[in-house]
Amino acid sequence: MSERVSGPLWWAGLPARPTRAPLATDESVDVAIVGGGFTGLWAAYYLLVADPWLKVLVLESEHVGFGASGRNGGWVSALYPVGARRLAGDHGKHATRDQYAALRESVDEVGCVAAAEGIECGFHKGGTLVVATNRAQATRAQAEVRESEYWGTGTAWLEASAAADRLAVKDLCGATFNPNCARIHPFRLALGLARAVEEKGAKIHERTRVASLGNRNLRTDQDIVVRARHIIRATEAWTSRLPGHRRAVAPVYSLVVATAPLPQSVWDEIGLGDAETFSEHRHVIVYGQRSMDGRLVFGGRGAPYHFGSGIKAGFDADAKVFRTLRRSLVQLIPATEGAEFTHAWGGPLGIARDWHPSVGYDPSTGQGYAGGYVGDGVALSNLAGRTLADLVTIRDTDLTRLPWVQHHSRQWEPEPLRWLGVNAGLQLATLADHEEQLTGRPALLGGALSALTSH
Repeated sequence: MSERVSGPLWWAGLPARPTRAPLATDESVDVAIVGGGFTGLWAAYYLLVADPWLKVLVLESEHVGFGASGRNGGWVSALYPVGARRLAGDHGKHATRDQYAALRESVDEVGCVAAAEGIECGFHKGGTLVVATNRAQATRAQAEVRESEYWGTGTAWLEASAAADRLAVKDLCGATFNPNCARIHPFRLALGLARAVEEKGAKIHERTRVASLGNRNLRTDQDIVVRARHIIRATEAWTSRLPGHRRAVAPVYSLVVATAPLPQSVWDEIGLGDAETFSEHRHVIVYGQRSMDGRLVFGGRGAPYHFGSGIKAGFDADAKVFRTLRRSLVQLIPATEGAEFTHAWGGPLGIARDWHPSVGYDPSTGQGYAGGYVGDGVALSNLAGRTLADLVTIRDTDLTRLPWVQHHSRQWEPEPLRWLGVNAGLQLATLADHEEQLTGRPALLGGALSALTSH
């Protein structure tokens, strides 16, 4: 199995480089948005839908879709990093159901906007299949289904024979299926959104790094000042690079591999006939999809957190993790044996200390923010963009009353505690999967892992 480490598959054949001029002069605008990924672009889009006369400026340090928006696994899902019981403990049952309902609506909203704006990003809502390959995984999966029945989130249990009709997996014990997920080409969506917001009147400047944020003003690293009535921080993992925000999120890397386009005969063996996204009920997160051009795209966690919230281009590639991903895919789906792997890439995602995404706005300072999506940001960023538009334009709506609005996570611990804690969590997840494979029972280590990720 050969591989060319050539950057994200999604960037191939597209302008994955700055195509817009950097900001060259001081500006005064209504809304300045820091970050040209999904959150910033969705916020710009819905602000201009709400008020076409707003003067909106988007500043991106690299190019549109450079971060997680152009590197992710291409899931538009209703997944939320905070469990329903925990969310209900803080905000109540009805608010929790509202949060999950808003996410399901966001999946469809992404598809609707893509269609309305002519964005050809391969949006296809085939749902997501999460397989169980041992008894421990099946036990946890069935418990998840019972929880879903109570909360109305739509997850159902499929026995092994029914699951095999959708995806041919080794040692299949069954699977959960949830219809609220779509497959996309994420970079095409980012480029299309950028075009749409520019057509609505926004200005986007690339190669413009923001050095500091103030109340109703910001300053670039070239000492250019932007004054704005409202400033939105939409920097996700890169938030840790901003002064005063180093401990706000931990940038944790997720890596991805992709095969060459597979022949139809192989797809007949594999399944995924409705372009379902797929995963496995393990503790180390994995995710996959059947791409627009017939490739199998498969990613997961496993790369270490880097000391001091480090983000570097070299961290996007970890040969050991890439080998593990290729091996795991072949073990999971034997029909991929002998497939050529053509792409391997990665990037950081943002995790708040309590794993709780958030969106908010302070009218006294004019500052808004959104992020901490823990890798579930494609639909969440759409919800964040719509919510920010309502908050900035001072509208009291169902969205502005959702439990994640105005949530503030506590800071991560200083180093070296942050490095020790995050990497301990990654190691515990791996050990818990090994334990379950050996015993067939839910891992005792799962309790320790939950403790690390729930405070």
